[in-house]
Amino acid sequence: MEASTKTATTAKRASAFNELGLQKTVTLLKDEIQELYRANNIPWIIGYSGGKDSTATLQLVWLAVQELPEGERTKPIHVISTDTMVENPIVAAWVAGSLEVMRRSAENAKLPFIPHRLTPTVGDSFWVNLIGKGYPAPRPKFRWCTERMKIRPSNSFIKSVVTQNGEAILLLGARKSESIARARVLKAAAKYRVRDRLSPNQTLPGCLVYTPIEDWTNDDVWLFLMQITNPWGYTNKDLLTMYAGASADGECPLVLDTSTPSCGDSRFGCWVCTLVGKDKSMSAMVQNDHEKEWMLPLLQMRDDMDIENDKPLRDFRRMSGAINLLQDGTPVHGPYTQAARESWLRQLLRAQQWVQANGPAEVKSLQLITVEELQEIRRIWVIDKHELEDSLPRIYREATGKDYPGSPLDDNLVVGESDMALLAELCGADRLHYELTRELIAIERRHRNFERRSEIFTDIDKAFRRSFYENEAEATEKVRKEQAILKQARDIRDNPLLPLAGQPV
Repeated sequence: MEASTKTATTAKRASAFNELGLQKTVTLLKDEIQELYRANNIPWIIGYSGGKDSTATLQLVWLAVQELPEGERTKPIHVISTDTMVENPIVAAWVAGSLEVMRRSAENAKLPFIPHRLTPTVGDSFWVNLIGKGYPAPRPKFRWCTERMKIRPSNSFIKSVVTQNGEAILLLGARKSESIARARVLKAAAKYRVRDRLSPNQTLPGCLVYTPIEDWTNDDVWLFLMQITNPWGYTNKDLLTMYAGASADGECPLVLDTSTPSCGDSRFGCWVCTLVGKDKSMSAMVQNDHEKEWMLPLLQMRDDMDIENDKPLRDFRRMSGAINLLQDGTPVHGPYTQAARESWLRQLLRAQQWVQANGPAEVKSLQLITVEELQEIRRIWVIDKHELEDSLPRIYREATGKDYPGSPLDDNLVVGESDMALLAELCGADRLHYELTRELIAIERRHRNFERRSEIFTDIDKAFRRSFYENEAEATEKVRKEQAILKQARDIRDNPLLPLAGQPV
């Protein structure tokens, strides 16, 4: 009997509720939140992704603040949710619905919660950068997406609040048990706390960070969400179901006490993400529910972008036109070629058509890419990249069966596909010759109405430097020789007695 008791005690899992229990722990946290809220007039900002941790944090704050007398709910609590515009469609619909219910509930109850849906600027969106500019799919060594799509929108909002009020307090659902890296960050932040729980943000001056559930485990979060009703009227059981659908084994038992295993560490993110080996959550959703097979084209496109060798899809020149070589002399490839970018756009528009036709009611009007993004991509192709064919409207018609809804471009900037096809025929297989001629035409047309045309010579010089090669092999060899000459010049400068290459000592 004693041995079995000892075994049971040993097997007891770590929990923030072990000492006081769920209800008492939550009561003390609500007291702490109320004290912090009433302490000053500094506005609060809660980061809300719709996931379990941010939901638990927001729910705690909501429960605490709604217990305060109406006269003490004096300062705003901004609830910010960053929509990258390429989120998992199911999660995006969930979050959008939650924010709307939250807004109505706060207004009816006279609570100070103000929901905000933040999105990246058009120029920072995923498709404008990948399809428009030709940025290759993100990789760990070229993670261009997170800063543009997640960090900038939220930081911009937080900075605006700090500018208006002098300070802001940011509430996050960060937990020590979430990961080793997160635990390290929270531990480091704790050293600089200005008072219990409040830590200065290292990148946002004037912003303090409060992490009320930092000591909770994964199981603690689910126990809290399942045992305490969501106060703004969204059901946490649906959240549990969503996590269950994203679990590899499709199982996520109802959490009733600390002995019940939880959903594990299901993760939701961008459906286009190539920073992970596989989109396990979306794959599991499709696998566990045949009614979600409408997401298959999204999975296919994500996998098509995540290929080990994408050099055939990319230009051998960098975005600026420069040719950079690795130590072995091979070129460092740059943006996606015109053909690759047009192919990605066509595949994306067809996926959007499929989702709208075969998905449930909540995604019937889903836009995988907006008209504003399409218009910016079209501008980049024609004006920045000199692709005078203006092929985007045709691709849109072919993929959707509808006329392109965007506004027309200046006729002076577009030549048209039929005329450009004739030019391509005249240039034959010499693609670089075609690109050079096309760029020279674009330069002339752009400068046609300028009062001063002095910049035209600089632009023409850049065009020749970019495309005056026979092919990739010739361009690479030329740059290799130029680098060798420069290296020799540097060696002679550093050591004047060094003989020239090929001359006897």
